[in-house]
Amino acid sequence: MTASVMASAHASGVRLIRFLYCDNGGVVRGKATHISALEARLRSGIGLTVAMQAMNAFDQLQRVEGMGPVGEIRLMPDPSTFVVLPYAPHTAALLVDLCTQEGEPWGACPRSFLKRVAQQAADMGLMFRASIENEFSLITPVDAPLDPTLCFSTAGMLAAQAVIDDLFAWLEAQGIIPEQYYPELAHGQHEISVQHAPLVAAADRQILVRETIRAAAHAHGLRASLAPKPFLDQAGNGGHIHISAWTTDGRNAFWDGSQPLGLSAMGRQFIAGILEHLPAVLALTTPSVNSYQRLQPNAWSSGFRCWGPDNREAPVRVASPYRHDLAGTINLEFKPADLSSNPYLALGALVVAGLDGIRRGLDPGEPVMINPADMPEAERSARGITPLPRSLDEALDALERDQLLLDALGPALATSYLAVRRSEAAACADLSPEEIARRHRFIY
Repeated sequence: MTASVMASAHASGVRLIRFLYCDNGGVVRGKATHISALEARLRSGIGLTVAMQAMNAFDQLQRVEGMGPVGEIRLMPDPSTFVVLPYAPHTAALLVDLCTQEGEPWGACPRSFLKRVAQQAADMGLMFRASIENEFSLITPVDAPLDPTLCFSTAGMLAAQAVIDDLFAWLEAQGIIPEQYYPELAHGQHEISVQHAPLVAAADRQILVRETIRAAAHAHGLRASLAPKPFLDQAGNGGHIHISAWTTDGRNAFWDGSQPLGLSAMGRQFIAGILEHLPAVLALTTPSVNSYQRLQPNAWSSGFRCWGPDNREAPVRVASPYRHDLAGTINLEFKPADLSSNPYLALGALVVAGLDGIRRGLDPGEPVMINPADMPEAERSARGITPLPRSLDEALDALERDQLLLDALGPALATSYLAVRRSEAAACADLSPEEIARRHRFIY
């Protein structure tokens, strides 16, 4: 495959190749090599200080054992991810694993964690497919939303049409096929979704989508914010996860036409596993201080632990399948997720929790058919519909108590991740809500 990458790079007139990864703070980072050194870098990677997985989203280095000034890992590219970047002249990209000098997966590598999770699923005869929705805000040079238009408004499409046209063209050029687009509720806010893919490919694709959104905005003199709540008086940006499970013979394991909602027993068990571990999962899917400015009841982001069919106030929504292919299109939407997350960690956490539900044969209880915030508190209590964590520290506390997720992450990744995210909470402890939103606005 090295020869194929080299041939493609030369044929495309590439000079620089970016080696991209996403860190514990949800920031896409990387280094680049000149094409003259690419063949060697494909074999040996690019050096990176071990300290980078102890760097938080505010570029504040944390004290984590084994992640100080001494030591180096390698950014080892996956040749199958090579893509020419249509928005960056003479530039391509590769997604990487964080590896030891000997070429083994480093314990704090998020991509390797997701590979392990995918293998656990394969050992159970399952292959998961996923896609992460992208909500983002287009912002002018004076730090204001691009336009004041309304949800799904065609005026919003008009205001952003040049940006969206470039965005779609550049995604297509990278082999990423968009499925839907529309202006969202907040001023200047838009959403795109792309085709589902196997877990690791879905996370890789998400990195490229984020990069392309920012590039399209930049090309038109704008900035794109993927932050969960860039403006406090506007709706927030989600990164909802759609996921389905497939058997080795190509069947959707979540479909059973004889059951209510068309949801199989395995699908119910998967939901139950997510709900069982939900507070801890949020530490990985809504992992910034800004996330909890969005994650509120009655904000269509979910505020209580429950599930339901097409219930957009429930953390887990059973999405209605398309009637032309009921068995092939049923999937679950996980709503308390946003783009401050590392997609490898977010997808991995969700599947780890769901697989636990399948192994243990858990039952999610009855679906919630109304807004859970409208239920009397006594009814919520009787049904076990508890509030979600209201702060990052609460979610991190839950993660520290969840041995299943800690074991899945492994000690190096769990320790560094908790240190990084705890430091972000501490850095924001004395800030006003407005300052928290402003500080996060252009990180992701």
